[in-house]
Amino acid sequence: MAVHIAGVIQARMGSTRLPGKVLRTLGGRTVLERVVRAVPHGALDDLVVATTTEPADDAVVAECERLGVAWHRGPVDDVLTRFLGALDRLGCDAVMRLTADCPLLDPEIIAMAAGMWRAAPGLDYLSTSPQPRTLPRGLDVEIVSAEALRSLDGMATGHHRTHVTSYVYTHAERFRIIGLTFPPGDADLRVTLDTVEDWELIRAVVDHFGDGPVPLRTLVGWLRERPEVVALNSAVEQKALELA
Repeated sequence: MAVHIAGVIQARMGSTRLPGKVLRTLGGRTVLERVVRAVPHGALDDLVVATTTEPADDAVVAECERLGVAWHRGPVDDVLTRFLGALDRLGCDAVMRLTADCPLLDPEIIAMAAGMWRAAPGLDYLSTSPQPRTLPRGLDVEIVSAEALRSLDGMATGHHRTHVTSYVYTHAERFRIIGLTFPPGDADLRVTLDTVEDWELIRAVVDHFGDGPVPLRTLVGWLRERPEVVALNSAVEQKALELA
């Protein structure tokens, strides 16, 4: 039986460090549109944007309508409930979690993760950022089975509901987990969008490469040759994730 994987893109306007970032324009396209376009044809069976019920996110819904992408609205901080609502709508076997602050996602990584999931029946969770992580921050994806995601509703509390999957990988003994690594390791690079400094780096990448997606090794090679670009956001600290 074919495994049905749906992509769920987490998106909202209320970022604390860079409000409205998901609808900022990069090279003529919104950040959200770039994330949508990064999903390669045939890799996933459905795609939905999970946004919030806040009035500010009416703009996210309007962008989804413009792009012809399905959407679901749920709580602001209880993102797990938001995902479960999307899951109930989709009726899929597994969810690939994507975030709308990653406009440089590599379609090949998305396809590889989906292919690995389909090739290994019985998994609860797959991540491209096992510890130690190897990908630049901003290129990661993760997949969680519908069964595991639903089970979290009765176990996850506090910050685990905000981070959706954190309960799984911090209680790994309870789940069947696999990690994908991408040697040699470029976790020191940052291509996620959370601050003005991140915006400057990502804009430099888009200005150079144009409209299409940039493969992982091409992007890493270009950045390694341009330390002045890497320095644009090298001082940005990633928000800490509580692991209790």
